[in-house]
Amino acid sequence: MRRRVRVRFLDTRPLRGSHAFRDLWIGTSVSQIGGQIATVAVLAQVWDLTGSPVGTGAIGLATGLPMVLFGLLGGALADSVDRRTVVRATTAGQLLAAAGLSVQALADNRSVLLLLALVAMGTSCGALGAPARRTFPVRLLPGDQVAAGLALTNVSFQAAMLAGPALAGLIIAHWGLPAAYATQAVAMAVSMLAVIRLPTMRPEGADAAGGRRRPKRGGWRIVLRRPTLWGSMATDLSATLLAMPIALFPLVNEIRFGGDPQTLGLFLSAVAVGGITAGLLSGTVTRWRRGGLVQLSAAGVWGLALACFGLAGPLWLALGCLAVAGAADTVSVVTRSALVQLETPDAYRGRVSSVEHVIGVAGPELGNFRGGLLASATSAPFSLVFGGLSAVLAVAAVSAANAPLRAYRTPLAEPAGQPG
Repeated sequence: MRRRVRVRFLDTRPLRGSHAFRDLWIGTSVSQIGGQIATVAVLAQVWDLTGSPVGTGAIGLATGLPMVLFGLLGGALADSVDRRTVVRATTAGQLLAAAGLSVQALADNRSVLLLLALVAMGTSCGALGAPARRTFPVRLLPGDQVAAGLALTNVSFQAAMLAGPALAGLIIAHWGLPAAYATQAVAMAVSMLAVIRLPTMRPEGADAAGGRRRPKRGGWRIVLRRPTLWGSMATDLSATLLAMPIALFPLVNEIRFGGDPQTLGLFLSAVAVGGITAGLLSGTVTRWRRGGLVQLSAAGVWGLALACFGLAGPLWLALGCLAVAGAADTVSVVTRSALVQLETPDAYRGRVSSVEHVIGVAGPELGNFRGGLLASATSAPFSLVFGGLSAVLAVAAVSAANAPLRAYRTPLAEPAGQPG
């Protein structure tokens, strides 16, 4: 009975059993909070400099393009050299960019181009190192703990999404923009220290000296050759491309809840609360071996919850639907990430991780754009209901066409890979 209660909660075995993973998790968690603080600071500074939504929209351009371009480049790099070296160098670049943001704020910079250039620099470094960083849990943990490690990372991300913006508001209000950017710089320094302490992470087949090598061919095509990989990524793309709701929140708030900005904030908070709750109770899910079936089910629940949100009248019901959607998203992300890492041979993990990264970045953005276009031609409720049900049907089609994904089972306790 005692064990039955315990497994319902967050599985902390990775933190207890792997000192290296614990260092990585702490560094990543701190850097995520710093990143959220910097995001709010950049938004505030750009608005102060331009007073225009076009200016704040340019932030998306300065971050979105580097994420895609350097994310793909980082995948090839991660399969060529020691991945720890890649993440060390890119984290150092992010630290320099954060320091640059602090300096320009102290100097009362009035050039929005300089500000966006520093933002693009930090984003480019982060995107370049993202594929290599994604491969760390599967090298540091036994196969049956990879999903638990990813769940822990997701919980820290969701917590940063909740706490970071509020903390940023306090810092900016009391000490100004330079302090907010300096906080991010300190956070990146902590992350850098954690990465330095990691063991070497040479790709499979690299020479003992850790020198550069030509990646094995077929690194991009392996996604299409393995049904579990393309099925998992297609499931995620179906859910985000067809049923992403964020762009519709202001319109739903306007037509149903009088445009109250507090209500709009509650929409975003409800998604995050659902995600954190699912993360804290993820011990059961991460121990289930049917990862493919779990991801398919969670993606279907995501679509249904957002369709119900489109029909919800009372505020409590709308927030409940969003919380369920946030919980389903967390379960889907954790199981997908674990499956992709465990199913990909180490020699290809960098490039496959870059594909996963790009889908994770581009899918939600395109999904928000699609939802906004459909809502402008019809209505927000129709866009939400149609998108949610379309996502359910698309996920069902992937499930029907992909028996290996439905049957996928997480490996047992033997390590999936060891540090070099």
